[in-house]
Amino acid sequence: MLVLFETPAGFALFKVLDEGKLSKVEDLWKDFASSESARRVVELKAFNKFENTSDALSAATLLIDSKPSKGLRRFLQEHCDGETLAVADSKLGNVIKEKLKIDCLHNSAVMELMRGLRNQLTELMSGLAAQDLGPMSLGLSHSLSRYKLKFSPEKVDTMIIQAIGLLDDLDKELNTYAMRVREWYGWHFPELTKIVTDNIQYAKAVKLMGNRANAANLDFSEILPEDVEAELKEAAVISMGTEVSDLDLLNIRELCDQVLALSEYRAQLYDYLKSRMNAIAPNLTALVGELVGARLIAHGGSLLNLAKQPGSTIQILGAEKALFRALKTKHSTPKYGLIYHASLIGQAAPKHKGKISRSLAAKTALAIRYDALGDGEDNSIGLESRIKLETRLRVLEGKELGRSAGSTKGKPKIEMYEKDRKKGAGALVTPAKTYNPAADLVLPEATPKKSEAASKKRKHQEVEAAPQAEPAEEAADEDKEQKEKSKKKKKKSKDAEEPPAVDADGGEKKKKKKNKEAEEPPSADVDGEKKKKKKKKSNDEDAPMETDESSKKDKKKKKKKHAEE
Repeated sequence: MLVLFETPAGFALFKVLDEGKLSKVEDLWKDFASSESARRVVELKAFNKFENTSDALSAATLLIDSKPSKGLRRFLQEHCDGETLAVADSKLGNVIKEKLKIDCLHNSAVMELMRGLRNQLTELMSGLAAQDLGPMSLGLSHSLSRYKLKFSPEKVDTMIIQAIGLLDDLDKELNTYAMRVREWYGWHFPELTKIVTDNIQYAKAVKLMGNRANAANLDFSEILPEDVEAELKEAAVISMGTEVSDLDLLNIRELCDQVLALSEYRAQLYDYLKSRMNAIAPNLTALVGELVGARLIAHGGSLLNLAKQPGSTIQILGAEKALFRALKTKHSTPKYGLIYHASLIGQAAPKHKGKISRSLAAKTALAIRYDALGDGEDNSIGLESRIKLETRLRVLEGKELGRSAGSTKGKPKIEMYEKDRKKGAGALVTPAKTYNPAADLVLPEATPKKSEAASKKRKHQEVEAAPQAEPAEEAADEDKEQKEKSKKKKKKSKDAEEPPAVDADGGEKKKKKKNKEAEEPPSADVDGEKKKKKKKKSNDEDAPMETDESSKKDKKKKKKKHAEE
């Protein structure tokens, strides 16, 4: 029986000399207590050495999946004819039995034998020292771990998370220290706060100047511009600040040294962060920048975790509080989170920020996945996506595009056609024509014709000219008027006066016929119609009054008769 044993240096085949001892599994460890007793149980028959690290890595990865490599198959075919092979993996034994037709064995006795071989490996194999075996196994295990995790030492995003966290802390500390310097030194020279606005320049100026009385004799050209330097020297002469001692100035200068040291370290840390971001996530950096990309990675936990997120999550990453508040109160959800500080969103107009943030989040998700899981190390995808987003932004803003990028095409603007304007010209080729009032044509006023129905409706409005009515229409109007008059006559009593109404009607009809035959001035017709209307109204009002009086008299007479009876 042969035993297959895997080592970092290669595959070894051991011949079992005394198979009877395998029946006593509990006492097998005693045979491997020393090298002499181990040699009486097993001996090395053959050894297949790995040529290099990549060969060892490929063989080890196949063994993890319970598959024999090509070298192992050739090795077993040469040395295992008619022998039973003891293996540590039962699945590997089944594969070898199917492909190579070699009987394989796997049980508790074999596993105990493997432990004994591992314990006395350096003694049973000549030329393999313990100091060589340790580094070999460590290197192979590291290579195997990197291969399984697709791990690269350059892709350590933990450093980015720590660096961006430290950068934010440094910004807070710098701001606190700078404000403290301004407040402390402001008691001595309060005017300097408005003259020098930059915190670093302020700290350098305070460190160089010390007491404000020294400002006139110092040269600030390396720190400040000429106009600011002149203003500082003028203000130092007439300053309203209090006097301070040398000990106070010494402490203020030491605080200025701290501010300057922190600012220098922050600049170094930013350069380090920029280099790490370009190495780990070049496409993400090309799209949103180093700081925004690093904050996204830190917020997501790692680059791989961020690659699992969809574009909609990346869009609002950092605005979780506002999102859940909006969902709770049923208001509109936020459109952007950390991604708002990207330069592309900053360039967009307020009404386009939401659209650009959505497009940028989708492209960012693709760039992160390529950086985390892709094999390439260039930033081509990030640059292409940025060009497409810039094109989309110009399309939204209505600018003309020289060429189309990707699937986005610029739509031409629809302009008014002007025959006097050349294409692309800024001004008219010929001057605009002026208005000529002499060319106006004034039409004579037409004589107005008004029907009686229209005159009733428009009592208080001005009289307008109307076309002559057709004969059929006039006949219909006359029939309506006669019906109305007959109704009024029935209501009137016998004492009511009817002739004025009849005369008025007849007069109106006669005048209408005359108007058809010969056109008279419109003013005369209008005056006549108004007078007749007034008469008509007075007659109509008198008639109902008379009927009321007669009815009252009849009632009184009836009452008198009843009283007499």
